[in-house]
Parts: sequence; structure tokens; C-alpha cells
Amino acid sequence: MMSHCHSSLWANPNPVAVARVTSLMRLNLKNNLYYKNKKNNISYSYSYSYSLSLCCVGLRAPMGFGYSSSCFDDQHQQQQQQQQQQHDVVVQDDEDDLRSLLQILPHDLHENLLNEPKRARLLEVILDLGRMPEARYLGELGGQYLRRTVVSLEELEHAQNAIGDFGGDNRAGIEGTLHRISAIKSRKGLIIGLTCRVGRAVSGQIDMVYDMLQYEKSILFVGRPGVGKTTVLREIARVLSDEFHKRVVIIDTSNEIGGDGNIPHAAIGGARRMQVTEPSMQHKVMIEAVENHMPEVIIVDEIGTAAEALACRSIAQRGVMLIATAHGQQLENILKNPTLSDLVGGVETVTLGDGEAKARRSQKTILERQAPPTFEFLIEMRQRHYWVTHQTEKSVDILLRGKSPQVEVRTRDKKFKVVIERSKSYDECEG
Repeated sequence: MMSHCHSSLWANPNPVAVARVTSLMRLNLKNNLYYKNKKNNISYSYSYSYSLSLCCVGLRAPMGFGYSSSCFDDQHQQQQQQQQQQHDVVVQDDEDDLRSLLQILPHDLHENLLNEPKRARLLEVILDLGRMPEARYLGELGGQYLRRTVVSLEELEHAQNAIGDFGGDNRAGIEGTLHRISAIKSRKGLIIGLTCRVGRAVSGQIDMVYDMLQYEKSILFVGRPGVGKTTVLREIARVLSDEFHKRVVIIDTSNEIGGDGNIPHAAIGGARRMQVTEPSMQHKVMIEAVENHMPEVIIVDEIGTAAEALACRSIAQRGVMLIATAHGQQLENILKNPTLSDLVGGVETVTLGDGEAKARRSQKTILERQAPPTFEFLIEMRQRHYWVTHQTEKSVDILLRGKSPQVEVRTRDKKFKVVIERSKSYDECEG
């Protein structure tokens, strides 16, 4: 078992293992993190806090992360309390929150959805002018029509009056909730469609990434829309502020992380929230947060412009931990995006001399990483419970050589316990 513990992708290639079996057995509690050793087909339990598992077996921590065995005595009691808790994914279904969203809908739709047995899985309601209203549910393909008559302009105007003004990104919210309403406008600025998305505080997703937070290194999440990136950011904000006691500031451009209104939603815990007046101002608010409020952690959703990518690099260079999401589904998408490639180090063309090219057995013109990545870790959220984790610098270098890097795959089993498969070839990961 000891040999399995230091086979991690993130571990020192030559760890020094000092057998401290008594401490290892002391941490052998019921928890939700299990590790699967691919070579020997063995599954075994793993400490909820990765830094503490390094301490209890006396492993040398990865270079640069600075963990020592002294952390065990200081945090062991807190660790036991955390591991006694139930860490399954829980959706906190607040009926009052749902009612506040349904109230902006036409009265008949409001009543139908309140009596719908599947309302706990309601994802969004679509109102398009001249079409039948539609409800979409988590885990179901397509949508379900709510009535046979089409949406009228008067119904859309009623909803707009209930919502209030939309921002420059055509989004609005409902004060005190996490719901999001997005508008589709005609060329004349008339609202002809609404997407009313249900916002819920989901707890338990933090288990998928909790051990990585111990490193205090920046993490970038990528994935398709609807896979749960913003939900993860929200819970990371809560855990870092309330459990790790970090000074956390959220840059909330569309009020999607902390909810609408001046008082942020309780789901972000003690994290502070800075709102952004216009989406184009997000990069300036990011820098303002660092200069004015002394954060240890900055959390920002949807990095999408060159200015925001540059702001991220500036913040990382000041020693502030960054947790962010970006447009793209996989690491290769970020690499090929000239606007965002700087987040993972950027790409440059290098011409080698004859001798160097011969020694490398490569062409004379090759691609190389331009600079250190802004984010040390990158997580591809391919599905809600299927994550591919990269150590960014290593993965980028290997991909640019045309090879497949070794990654870490994080999934959940049938009992919703986290299973981590290490040293898996990137090409073998599920799409």
C-alpha cells in the first residue's frame, strides 16, 4: 500500500518514504476519496487532505509546495471532523428561490411548474416569441412543451417588467437568488426571447478538487456550457474562505457566482464579491481587486479576452492564487486560441540549428512553450463527474512535441465517491 501512495502524477519522481504505519492507520477513516492503481487494478482509500496524507506516511512533498510533517499535529483534529461528514453531491432545493423565478412566468406556466414532480431537476425555461414555451430538465435530452399555445409579446413584456433592466451582456438576475435570465433581442432592441435558468447552490462538488486546493496554486477550469464550472467556482470560494480562512475576492461580472443584488448569496460563504458594471470592464476590476483589497485568492468566471488573460498573468505574478474558467472544452482548444494561449504559457515557433535538430530527431522548425503558464493546473470538465486534470507546464510541453501526456482522471462511482485514476494517457480519456 505504501508503494501506491507516492505513485501520483504530482509526486516527486524519487520520494523518500519513511514507514509510519501507525499514523497511516490512524487516518484510515471512512471518506469519499478513493484511488485506483491502473497497473495492479487495486482501489484503496486516500486521505481527504492530500497534504496530510503526505505527512502521515512521511513522504517528501513535491518540490515547491513546501509541506512538512509538522502540519499533521496541527490539523489532525480538524481533518477527522471533515472526514466524518457526508460528502455526496447535494442540491439544496430552495422552494422559495424557485418560486421567485417562476413568478416572472405567465400564470399558467407558473402553476404547472409548481405542480411538476420533476421541478427539483428543472434546468431552464425557454420563452420565445411565437413558439410554445419549453422546460428543460437535468439528465434529459431535449425539452418538454408546457402548453399548446405560443408565447405572446404581452407575456414577454410582463416578464421583462418583473425582471427589470438587463445589463450590457443581456443578462439579469433576481435579487437574493442564483437564477439567471438571458434575453434575445431583435435588431430594433425588442426582447423576443428569454432563457430563464434555475440557479441552485450545489454542495459536494468540492470533493473532486479539494486535495489540489492544498497546494495554493492557480487552477483553470475548461468545459462546455452547462457542465457545472460556475457551480464549482462558487463552492471553491466558500471552502477557501470558510475552511482555509483565505481572503477571497470574487469578480462577478454577471452576478452568476454570488447571485443578484447588493448582498451576495450565502453559497459563497465569507468570500467578498466585486460586481462589474460592464463585461468589457472585467479585466480592470480584476486588477482593482488586487491593488485595493489585498486578496490571497481571486476567483473569476469566463476569461475570454486578451485583456483578461493579461490581467490574469499580472495577478499571478503578484503571488495571488487564481481560480478561473475559460472558453474551451480541452487544453488543446486553449493552446490553439491565440487570445487565451497565454493562460497556459503561449506558443512560439523556434528554428533549431542542424546539430540540435539532429540531436532531437525533429524538424528544424518546432513549436515550444513561450513562458511559464499562468495556471499551474488545468482541469477539463468533460462531464459533470468526469474531470481530466493536467499539470499544465508538463502537458503543454508534451503536446507541443506531438505526444500524449500523462494525466489524472477524476470520476465518481455509483455511490458518488470520488475515484482518481493516475498516470493515464491523455489519448485514452473519454470524450
